[in-house]
Amino acid sequence: MPVAEYDQPIYAGLKETGRVERGGDKPYQVVINGENYHALEALAFAYAGKVDCIYIDPPYNTGARDWKYNNDYVDGSDAYRHSKWLAFMERRLKLAKQLLNPNDSVLIVTIDEKEYLRLGLLLENVFPGERIQMISSVINSAGVSRGDSFSRSNEYLFFVMFGSAAPRKLVLPDEWHGKVKNKKQILTWNQLARAGTNSRRVDRPNLFYPIYVAEDGSHIVEIGEPVAPDTPRDSILPLPGTRVIWPIKANGVEGNWQVSPAKLRSLYKRGFVKLGKLTEKGMRLTYLKAGEVKKIESGEVAIVGRRADGSVIPDENASEQGYIPGSQWDIPSHNATYYGSRLLLSMMPDRKFPFPKSLYAVEDAIRFFVADKPNALVVDFFSGSGTTAHAVMRLNNLDEGHRRSISVTNNEVSDEEAKRLIKRGLRQGDPEWEAQGICQYITKPRLTAAITGKTPAGDPIKGDYKFTDEFPMADGFEENAVFFDLTYEDPDAVELGVAFEEIAPLLWLRAGARGRVIEHEEPGYAISDTYAVLFDFAAVGDFVKALKGSPEVVCAFVITDDTARFAGVRAQLPGLDMVRLYENYLQSFKIAAEDAVR
Repeated sequence: MPVAEYDQPIYAGLKETGRVERGGDKPYQVVINGENYHALEALAFAYAGKVDCIYIDPPYNTGARDWKYNNDYVDGSDAYRHSKWLAFMERRLKLAKQLLNPNDSVLIVTIDEKEYLRLGLLLENVFPGERIQMISSVINSAGVSRGDSFSRSNEYLFFVMFGSAAPRKLVLPDEWHGKVKNKKQILTWNQLARAGTNSRRVDRPNLFYPIYVAEDGSHIVEIGEPVAPDTPRDSILPLPGTRVIWPIKANGVEGNWQVSPAKLRSLYKRGFVKLGKLTEKGMRLTYLKAGEVKKIESGEVAIVGRRADGSVIPDENASEQGYIPGSQWDIPSHNATYYGSRLLLSMMPDRKFPFPKSLYAVEDAIRFFVADKPNALVVDFFSGSGTTAHAVMRLNNLDEGHRRSISVTNNEVSDEEAKRLIKRGLRQGDPEWEAQGICQYITKPRLTAAITGKTPAGDPIKGDYKFTDEFPMADGFEENAVFFDLTYEDPDAVELGVAFEEIAPLLWLRAGARGRVIEHEEPGYAISDTYAVLFDFAAVGDFVKALKGSPEVVCAFVITDDTARFAGVRAQLPGLDMVRLYENYLQSFKIAAEDAVR
């Protein structure tokens, strides 16, 4: 691998190593395996000033020798470890500053008590004039032993807010409110499919019946009668223009519904049944139980309309009101043991990763700033197990958003695993060694499992997501993800145009990480879903004409050494993000290197 000092320009590319696709034309969640400083330089070319949120959980400078993003890069006994840690962080924060939207964005950094004072001063220095607030968050109420010291039960979150950025008022679960009296009546929608005991078809055969839903998933066409126990469900054909929905468990076992067909018909007619997304696996249906119906009938909750599926819409003034919490968070869902380690174990039963964040802790921190940004771009350049990307997909599932995440991790192995591999005669770079690294062994499989709803062994993930959006983990997400390795390119090869394939993914990222990647040079020019590349200036006329008829294209790359020619094309295509290759690419990395020594 080429070696460069941090203040020397490097020229990065990306090599795809895999992908998972369940999201149709949605943008991709991106994972980059590589040195995060250089990855940030590459992202500065694609996303300077465009990032809405950066969430990072950097190494805590403990000197530990576990598997936590090279947590032992500074030895615990090093007298200068604090200075080295600060220098390490400062260089990366300066690059992060280039990525963040100066008008409305947030940087979120988690840290423990060993470095929070120094980190606070560093943030003040790197981001002078910005609003900075620190939150104390309980992540393990039982505490983690610290020898002869007080046990550790919390961590700290710094929020650096740029421009108009501020936490939004959110509807929050009871656990957030404490003694604050701001909660009013709210409707709770319960799963129609029965869970727990007596939830199989054989337990309640009279509650196993078909529900015929329109092919577009918009409404229920008809509710059938119970099917005899000896009748295979496959023998029940859908009505014209419908899909048949059955109460099938995540493991494929036939279940049963909570109410009878007659009761369900009555509930649906009154707007007390709500339809979820129609997928290849079926549809999640929810309904209002008697207690919730009583709230409506008694007038405690007013109804202001109906959704497209016919379900009632309660008056927002009669439900929970938006709320911004205080600076001390003691939230059970933020418990790192239950909703970090154990959740990860449920997704990958044969794999362990030390100290993963609670999925819901990360989700909540981000949600305060991107809840009203369905197309937000979120970056995590200490991504470890991939919790931030997972949280972004949860947020998308909650409101059908198209938020994107970029997760940067490396492929280090744990110190203990490294010793075992060395004893076997293996070295870094060997396939067996690399297969045990963070990215290959944890990050990629975790996000693949989250999207597909299946463990690496192919089994449905057991358990449900909790709190703000409850559904079986085996349902997965309607998302796409792509995985890259960071590469290092020869600037001369780039300038001569013989390294286009290596930098092609960066062009695709800049255009929104959606649709087809233009991977190779094509005659004249090429147009993908959201961007275009002019390879031969002789085709400029056709190129401009084609783009004027392609409103979905947001970015155009022009390969030319002639500044005047480029300016001429840009003048004909106002409103597009115009990029000159390869000058803009090379200059971006030169500027990043210069900024590193300022």
